[in-house]
Formats: sequence, structure tokens, C-alpha cells
Amino acid sequence: MLREYFLNLEKELDYAQKWALSRNPAYYNFDDIGGDCTNFVSQCLYAGGAVMNPTKDTGWYYYSLHDRAAAWTSVRYFWQFGVNNQSIGFFGREVPVRNARPGDVIQLGTGYFHHTLFVIDVIRNMPYIAAHTADAYHIPISAYQYDRIRCLHIMGARKYV
Repeated sequence: MLREYFLNLEKELDYAQKWALSRNPAYYNFDDIGGDCTNFVSQCLYAGGAVMNPTKDTGWYYYSLHDRAAAWTSVRYFWQFGVNNQSIGFFGREVPVRNARPGDVIQLGTGYFHHTLFVIDVIRNMPYIAAHTADAYHIPISAYQYDRIRCLHIMGARKYV
């Protein structure tokens, strides 16, 4: 049976603060092969208590560089997993960026979506983020250039009980 639960926002934010400007050696650094942004956001959610979904091809998991789901490291597949997941792991829904809250995920694009950022704060309706690839901590979303933006409100996670 599946049980829904909330992630631990404090642990997510602590993880983001600790690792936004460096790399956790437990995970491969994807900077030189497409970027590390989605990998970092996945790590934040995992630190907050999201269980991995080991479903081959469509899951969300990381065991090593060569044993991981595309959704753990790919902008597109992360989004697809988050909005469509009905099984174990995190899940969410798209909301307007003006409704972003700490613990949510923003994706940016120029033509296509190519960057994933973790919301750590909101000040006067402006999301502030933590990110990898172009490492950032407590940077307003307005500092970025993009022509597309979307926000995934992380509603929680599911696990088997």
C-alpha cells in the first residue's frame, strides 16, 4: 500500500546550503557532460526524505553514474516524472512561478527547458534559488535570462508501507 507524506523542508534547505557551491562526493558531477543542475535538485529532494523510485526507464533513482534513472539528471525527464508520478518517489504539480515556495523546483529555458533550480526562499514574491552547473546560492530568479519558465510545486512523496 502507498502512503503519501511531506518532505522535510528543513533538511532540503540544509542540504542545498551545504552543497550549492560545492559537490557531494557521493554523487557524480555531471558538469562536463550536460550539467549538474537536475542532479543537485534531485539530491535536495532525496535529502528531504523522498524515496527513490527504481522503476527502469521511468523511475527516479541514483545508485551510481552507470546505474541511475534519466529523471535523476535530465531536465525533461525530471519534470515528466514529477508531474506524472503515481507511485513511490516525489510528486508535484505545475503552478505559476508567483506561487513558488521553498522546496519547489523551477525550470528555465531558451527555446527548450534546459536548467533546473531549487527554490530556497521567496522574498516579496521573488523566488531565490540554489543551483549547480552555474553554482548559485540565494540568487533571485530575476538574475537569470530565459524565455520560458515553469514551476513544479513539490506536494510530497509516496512510499510503500
